[in-house]
Amino acid sequence: MSGLKKASSFGIGNSSIEESSITGLKFALVHEWLTPKATGGSELVVAEILRGIEADLYALIDFESTNPDSYLYKRKIGTTFLQHFPFARNGVQKYLPFLPLAIEQLDLRGYDVILSSSHAVAKGVLTGPQQLHICYCHAPMRYAWDLTFDYLNSSALGKGLPGFFTRHLLYRLRQWDVLTANRVDYFIANSKTTARRIWRCYRRPAEVIYPPVNTERFCYQSQKQDFYLTVSRLVSYKKISLIVKAFNQLGRSLVVIGSGPELQPLRQLAKPNVQILGWQPDAVVEEYMAQAKAFVYAAYEDFGIAPVEAQACGTPVIAYGQGGTLETVRDLRQYGEQGTGLLFNQQTETALIEAIRTFEQYQKTLNSEVVRSHALAFSPDVFRDRYLSFVNQCYQEFQRTTLVF
Repeated sequence: MSGLKKASSFGIGNSSIEESSITGLKFALVHEWLTPKATGGSELVVAEILRGIEADLYALIDFESTNPDSYLYKRKIGTTFLQHFPFARNGVQKYLPFLPLAIEQLDLRGYDVILSSSHAVAKGVLTGPQQLHICYCHAPMRYAWDLTFDYLNSSALGKGLPGFFTRHLLYRLRQWDVLTANRVDYFIANSKTTARRIWRCYRRPAEVIYPPVNTERFCYQSQKQDFYLTVSRLVSYKKISLIVKAFNQLGRSLVVIGSGPELQPLRQLAKPNVQILGWQPDAVVEEYMAQAKAFVYAAYEDFGIAPVEAQACGTPVIAYGQGGTLETVRDLRQYGEQGTGLLFNQQTETALIEAIRTFEQYQKTLNSEVVRSHALAFSPDVFRDRYLSFVNQCYQEFQRTTLVF
């Protein structure tokens, strides 16, 4: 691995916390991978942590410090032997059997506090008894747990003789994943849904701190146009085909923005009332998000950033009512004038069609300013203050526990 020579100290930044027992400590922040293609919610968490805490950064691979468009450009980042593997830039998931070994090669002995941002193996770093380890868990390793059978059924490696070895690999990964949960002193979950998964997989409690959503990027607009919108990666679990089929039946205007393997099949499926725009630049996405009558979301996600982004525009959300949307969308039927959208209970065309018709009945009770105000509860400032406060609290408790031993 490429090491870092000098550890850094804590910086409060713009947080409202004025004094802290963790001032002067040496921090390391460990994330799974840093590449130009990895720009999701977990990367936003890393960016906000670094705005609040001056920490040295580590990852399995790093191709962001050489990317002039990245905020990490020219930053020193510690990596592992996977950095030099062929095609690592396009993702290290193909080297799945090596990920546990690789993450354990990071030498973090020079730090007081280890912060990990983990959805696969980052929480598995080796630490000593005097080091505090706080893990922000986006999800337990999903292809080893919840998505095991999806992974096996959708891959050639899940069938025949290769399938036997793949199943054994996933079995061993689950064992390692549970074992390494014991290396974490405190867990943070990105939603109540993830906290329940952490308890189910590891039998560990987790503090819920919602991830940061760049609410200021999206402009509030009270006047809406007569079309519905969905913005997503066009992959199967996002259920975009379900949305398109429902709107094919309804005849309502729908705009679909996003790219992925389902792009061409969706274009063939869509009737004239459904526009499949493919990938669009941020400015176009923001404009459509602000003008849409409602944002439609049919995926099951642990949190789900897109529905919050829509609400930041004052745009209500019609969403599948499981996972993170239960925590980010207020159903009009329950909250009345404080509602921000409508939830449906099954991932079926019939349930979505009924939800859209119900939404149109309740639409007059919507207050777009209320929708916008609700989204601001997930702003980066809120995340940063809660995260820093929790880290401080954990360190104080860790010190007291250490003194007992």
